[in-house]
Amino acid sequence: MTPDSQPARITDDDHCELPLLFGRVLDGRGGARAVDWKEAQRWKPGIESEVLWIHLLRTHPGVQVWLETHCAVPEPTAELLTSDANRPRAFREGQALVATLRGINFNPGADPEDMLSLQLWSDGNRVVTLRRAPLQTPRLVADSLDHGDGPEDAGALITALTEHLIDRMSHAIVDMNAMIDELEDETADTYSDQTLDKIATIRRQSLALKRHMSPQHEALTAIANGAPGWFEDHDRREIAESIARLRRYLDDLDISKESALVLQDDIRARAAANTQRTQYVLAVVAGVFLPLTFITGLLGINVGDIPLAQPGSHGFWIITGLCGTILAVELLLLRRLKWF
Repeated sequence: MTPDSQPARITDDDHCELPLLFGRVLDGRGGARAVDWKEAQRWKPGIESEVLWIHLLRTHPGVQVWLETHCAVPEPTAELLTSDANRPRAFREGQALVATLRGINFNPGADPEDMLSLQLWSDGNRVVTLRRAPLQTPRLVADSLDHGDGPEDAGALITALTEHLIDRMSHAIVDMNAMIDELEDETADTYSDQTLDKIATIRRQSLALKRHMSPQHEALTAIANGAPGWFEDHDRREIAESIARLRRYLDDLDISKESALVLQDDIRARAAANTQRTQYVLAVVAGVFLPLTFITGLLGINVGDIPLAQPGSHGFWIITGLCGTILAVELLLLRRLKWF
């Protein structure tokens, strides 16, 4: 492919006048050519190995009507593909496969648990993917097609999309595990309120990711078991491998959540032990000085006939010696009782 024939750089422009974000016609050999919106609407399967893939902005007006008129998608299904009902699911509708999948949100300023939905429809000759917010997975697959090492047919395209979605989930899980390891090293000697905030964030992310990934496991299982005949056996094996990896990631999420909980309990236990130790020291100090405070308070009242108050009685040194003797006796007693 010459530089002049390179496809245009893929961008996610939410303010474009057309619903098409990008389009490709797969050549059946791992490559593809770019198509615009007009060509995508006129496209007909010319060569048996060719497959049309268009990536649409589902919030664009008219997308639902286009799905119904140009792809013969039933109205309820078209409404599902363009709606905000983004819980992962998949089902077969005649010779078409319909799915809603979710991927990690790696957009700037977003949290990983804010997962993005990717709607998908395919009849074997055409693959239509739809999204609302920018999602990197379709662009990665399109880049591989532009370099000639992408999927060859509709089934391989769907498996490539699911594999990229799951791969990017693993990045978020690895980052959480690395953060837990760092926090465990930090809390070996000390901890702070920021540490507890980080642990709470990890627990929240783990719960959110599992809430979305568990139904995605069911959706991929539905694709592997109920996809139409054009979804070939090797595609089902690829999906089965993706399901196994997703299952491992779900187990990793459980481990991350439990590790964060153990770490949080350990920090709280240390904080409680430090508080108890401080209270114990304060109680010992208060017990030591209570008799001394009583004596000094009694002799310090402003009334007549205070003992040892007359000049020449050496009252200060007598009281000081008495307090020192009481202090020594108290310390000896506490030592024998093994209070410190």
